[in-house]
Amino acid sequence: MSRVTSGLLNLYFAFLLIGGIAWAMDVPLKLGLNLVDSEWLGPYLGVAVAAGFLLKPYRKEAGLLEIVLGLVAIATWTWMSYNFEAWLFDFMGHTPQKYVPGIFAVVLMMEALRKICGTGIAALVWVLIAYAFVGWVLPQPFQADRLPPESVVMYLYADTSGIPGLVLSIVASLVLAFIVLGKLMEVGGATTFFTDLAMSMMGHRRGGPAKVAVIASSLFGSVSGSPVGNIMSTGVVTIPLMKRTGFTAAQAAAIEAVASTGGQIAPPVMGAAAFLMAEFLQIDYYLVVFAALLPAIFYYICLFVQVDAVAERRGLVGLPRADLPRIGAVFRSGWVFVLPLGLLLYLLFWANKPPAEAALTSAFTLLVLAIVKGRFRSLAEWRSFVLGGGEAMIPIVLIAGGAGAVVGVMNVSGLGQSLSFIIMQVGHSWGLLAMLVLTAILSIILGMGMPVTAIYIVLATVIAPSLIDMGLTPLAAHLFIFYFGVMSFLTPPVCVSSFVAASLARAGMWETGWIGMRFSAIAFILPFVWAYDPALLLDGTPQAIVTVVLTTLAAILVIGRSARLLERPNPASITLAALVTALVVAIASAPVWAGPESILALVAAAVGYAVYALLPRITLPGLREAAGPEHAGEPGVAPATETPPHS
Repeated sequence: MSRVTSGLLNLYFAFLLIGGIAWAMDVPLKLGLNLVDSEWLGPYLGVAVAAGFLLKPYRKEAGLLEIVLGLVAIATWTWMSYNFEAWLFDFMGHTPQKYVPGIFAVVLMMEALRKICGTGIAALVWVLIAYAFVGWVLPQPFQADRLPPESVVMYLYADTSGIPGLVLSIVASLVLAFIVLGKLMEVGGATTFFTDLAMSMMGHRRGGPAKVAVIASSLFGSVSGSPVGNIMSTGVVTIPLMKRTGFTAAQAAAIEAVASTGGQIAPPVMGAAAFLMAEFLQIDYYLVVFAALLPAIFYYICLFVQVDAVAERRGLVGLPRADLPRIGAVFRSGWVFVLPLGLLLYLLFWANKPPAEAALTSAFTLLVLAIVKGRFRSLAEWRSFVLGGGEAMIPIVLIAGGAGAVVGVMNVSGLGQSLSFIIMQVGHSWGLLAMLVLTAILSIILGMGMPVTAIYIVLATVIAPSLIDMGLTPLAAHLFIFYFGVMSFLTPPVCVSSFVAASLARAGMWETGWIGMRFSAIAFILPFVWAYDPALLLDGTPQAIVTVVLTTLAAILVIGRSARLLERPNPASITLAALVTALVVAIASAPVWAGPESILALVAAAVGYAVYALLPRITLPGLREAAGPEHAGEPGVAPATETPPHS
């Protein structure tokens, strides 16, 4: 890359981060510039588009073509912002000076989206945009409302229900604030702190490095907002440690993939979906967090008990205590990360501050403390923060633009109502369960290869209204689609998290994907439970909540015990897997079929705990009990009585 293009790209990065922070902190208003959201979002999106062309050039290096396309994108989106207020009161109609720049702006944004985020998501948005133009020729119930082409362009280009609308506004303020906090933590060394903290607590236990991966990835993932980024941050440490102490490469990769992906469903940040959900539903942010709390806890408990069961089955041991960091020393070096996170929780839940303000305040606190501790005193660290943070915003801003186009098409064409009608017909004809299964499959398919924020926005627009119409509470419906959208990161064939982790572990892609599905099994069951019994989302009587907790824990423990027996597939284990699956579903759904406060649900939980106690006594053909000497000849497995060898 030449000096000109490199300098221009760095300028774009700096604008996206520093300009975004200034907007989130109301600096323009304090300077006397009374701008509405769309007047800022135009140039902000234009710069993201321009940066996208330079990041992914058509040839080996970016040149004049990419620079010109980027400048045209900035000019056309800035033209919309400059004229936005005047166009609101302009009754001259959609003249060429309005819609011609709009065509260039939308096409360039879509091309940058294709380059940065992949052909899949760009193709989906293009199909929907095309539907807005030609959908009127389709038969009912798929027929779109007929509008003049220039009206469609202007609706997408310059309407607050289109591209410069709610989704992009949330990304440019709320999401940016947490990107800033996450990037400061990353550059400041928070990944090392969380990993060392988990290592000091769990590293010496049976299968310790895997349990370290579960804890470290859950802690960092709930703030970072990116499964892939989380894997690349914590996985480079945890995956080699897991392999070193006896886990297979595929197991190590699957554990890290499941743990990192779980950060997207773990409060308080949930990959920024919690804030989007609160905006979509027009409810307080803390209500989303409280509702997501129990499912996230159960997700990680399920992973943890399966990891422990596999470690027990293979006779694995932890790392020597002498090789592990001391928890006191870890806190002494990393307290600068604990205080800002504590402040963030205080500002969000007790002080009731807006999420963007809370995140930026916590980020500023972290920056001050890090400087006191000797960080951020070099130009390299500041460059990493500013340029890295700006670069991280590019795909999110472009996805938000694409999502705004989707929302606009849904509104202007009537497609949203058509899809809701079709899904509703399935529900009325086949029942709620069939509709939920169809919705889960659609959510996984639509989510494949898409970032978390984009997954939620598309699904919330297309599918959630139908679930609400069928009787689900709005929060239960939105969390249902969000969970299955996130599970697309772990579901073959496009299990992005599993593939990234497998590349780090040098493991088989498909094997890692299927193991990852097994480790995340409970996440495919829980949404169905809360769809029928909102007590799992803390929406119910105390007795109903206790009942659903007991039954869910019983189901998780059965899953964990079965992992010990099902590690090596054979005909007997496949039969047992089917029986265990049926048993887990029956126990987890007990509050649904027996009633949320029924004694039968507690009986089902008791059966689950009894099975948990009895499963270790089952010996399948060809599957002997684990013991150290049995595994002495297996590659990568340390004897239970010895210190694991160092690589």
